[in-house]
Amino acid sequence: MMKEKYVFNDLLTIMEKLRSDDGCPWDKEQTHDSLTKCLIEEAYETCDAISEKSPEKMAEELGDVLLQVVFHAQIGKEEKTFSMDDIIDGICKKLVYRHPHIFGDKKFNSSDQVLESWEKLKIQEKGYSSEADSMNKIPKNFPALMRAYKVQQKAQRVGFDWPEISGAFNKIYEETQELKQAIDTNDSDMQKEEAGDLLFAVVNVCRFLDIDPEQCLNKSSDKFIKRFTYVENSCIDNGLDMKQMTIDELDKYWDEAKK
Repeated sequence: MMKEKYVFNDLLTIMEKLRSDDGCPWDKEQTHDSLTKCLIEEAYETCDAISEKSPEKMAEELGDVLLQVVFHAQIGKEEKTFSMDDIIDGICKKLVYRHPHIFGDKKFNSSDQVLESWEKLKIQEKGYSSEADSMNKIPKNFPALMRAYKVQQKAQRVGFDWPEISGAFNKIYEETQELKQAIDTNDSDMQKEEAGDLLFAVVNVCRFLDIDPEQCLNKSSDKFIKRFTYVENSCIDNGLDMKQMTIDELDKYWDEAKK
């Protein structure tokens, strides 16, 4: 029988039941490793719901993210490695420790001061020996653009940065030329390396402009899809086969889509 209203403890009980001997075969088979993909997917679906500004979808997708936390907590409990109480205890202690201006006697007047303090306390808490050590601890499973952005932020904190955005722009030109040279040599490994350097340089310009490269690239992808859809539909409406058309012919519809 379904209850009229469920609360957090009900979720813990349900997950425990699903993982019990007479529970769900699929749920019982899952491990921390097997659930990794699910956690990533649910996080991205939550981001989509936020972008759509849909409270209903946000509540649903955040519930799916919470389910992943509860799932891992139940597995940890069964393996006697950690529990939901450990998770909550850890995050509460972290929040109190990293907010000395709220729970202590520190005084900050701006968000920048708060973030600077947060990073310093994080370094102390994690026991990082250097900024390079901190860079190496950035998860390698992060989206590549996000990871590059964070690496550059850490370099900037110790003064390893261009004094002006012009230096970052010049790096794009430099890396573009090096990629062209790699293409001329027909060296696949060098092409990959130089293409990565070019992307890294573009991310650096985004950082100077305080632009999230993930978000702006996604917007460009959305824009491309919208314009491509117009081109494709225009060809269909005019009885044309895109595969048989020249790029100049297709560009005419592309230019129309941009208006």
